Amino acid sequence: MRFYAPTDVYLEKDCVKNHSKDLTKLGTKAFIITGRHSSSVNGSLQDVTSVLEEAAIPYEIFNDIEENPSIETVVKAANAGKAFGADFVIGIGGGSPLDASKAIALLMANPEETADCLYTPKELKPLPIAAVPTTCGTGSEVTPNAVLTIHEKETKKSISYHLYPDLALVDGKYLRFASRNLLINTVTDALAHCIESNLHAKNNPYNSMFSSYGMKLWAALKPYLMEEEEAEDHIYDIFMLASTVAGMAIAQTGTSLPHALSYEITYHYGVPHGKACGLFLAAYLKLYQKYAPKMVREVLNILEFNTLDDFRLFLKDLLGEVSITEEELERYADNIMANPSKLSTWPFEITRDEVRDMLAQSLIIR
Repeated sequence: MRFYAPTDVYLEKDCVKNHSKDLTKLGTKAFIITGRHSSSVNGSLQDVTSVLEEAAIPYEIFNDIEENPSIETVVKAANAGKAFGADFVIGIGGGSPLDASKAIALLMANPEETADCLYTPKELKPLPIAAVPTTCGTGSEVTPNAVLTIHEKETKKSISYHLYPDLALVDGKYLRFASRNLLINTVTDALAHCIESNLHAKNNPYNSMFSSYGMKLWAALKPYLMEEEEAEDHIYDIFMLASTVAGMAIAQTGTSLPHALSYEITYHYGVPHGKACGLFLAAYLKLYQKYAPKMVREVLNILEFNTLDDFRLFLKDLLGEVSITEEELERYADNIMANPSKLSTWPFEITRDEVRDMLAQSLIIR
C-alpha cells in the first residue's frame, strides 16, 4: 500500500489572501490560467491579482481556456507564457483551467519540447503550480491528472505525467456565483470520483478513507441539489470539501469505467463532464453488485439510499437523460474494449456484452 499527497492544501474562507506568502514564494513572475468569464464574476481572479500586485509580482492572464481544453489551446497558452517569461503558473477555475495549467506548466518548463511530449513519458518537470478551484467537482487541485481533448482521436485523455499542484487554495465562497446546473454537474463528478475510487481495482484502506468520507459529505448535500433547502454560506464550504476529498481519493487510484464511458458522449454530444459520468453510475453499481454485493450495499448506505433503484431514479431526476444511436452504442462499446488501460480499473473480468449493457441501461437508444 502507498499513500502520496504532495500538494499543500488550505481550505478556508479568504484563503488566497490568508496564504498570500505561500502563493508568492512560488516564483517571481506569474502566468494566470483561467476561463473566459467565471473567475472575473466570482472574485477569484481579483483575489489572486490583488495578492500579486501587493507583492509587486508581474503577471499575465490567459483567459481563453475552453471547457474540455484541447491540446491546441494548451500549446497556444504555453507559448504566451514562455514569451512573457513567467516562472510559475496559477490555475483558477474548474477542472478545465486547472488541468490545462498543469500541461501548460510542463511545456513552459521544457521549451525545447513540442506538444508530442504530453503523451510521451519522459523525465520532465513542470514549473511550480498553484490551483484555485471555483467549482466543486474536479478535485484537480489535489490530483496529478491533466485531461485534455485530442481532436485527432475524438476523445479526452490525461497526459502521461503525474503533475500535482504545489499549492491549493480552496474557498467555498466562489461557489455562491455558480449556477445550479454547474453545481449539479460538478458535484456529480465528485460523487463519481468517490464511487469509482471506492470500487477501483487499486482500492486500499487509504483511498477508502477519502472516498467514504466524500460520499458521507455528498449525502448531506442531496437536499440542496434537489432545491429542498436553500444553501447558506457554510453549505458551499461542504460542497468544496466534498470535491477536494473526492480528488484525494482518485489521486490514489484514478477513475474507473463511468469516466471512461463518459468521454464519448462529452466529445460527441457536448454533455458536461460531471453529468456524463453521473449517467453511468447506477449501471456501474448494478454490474459491480453481481460480483461484490456487500460493497455496493455499503456505498448505498453511506449515500443514504435504500435501494439501487432509488439511487438510479435520484440521478435521473437530477441529471435528465441523453440519447445516442444504436450505431454509436456499438462503437462506444468497441472503443472501451479496445482500451486495456480503461478496462484494468475494473477489478473483475468484463465482457463486451457487459460494457454494452452499461451503456444501454444509462442512455436512451434511438
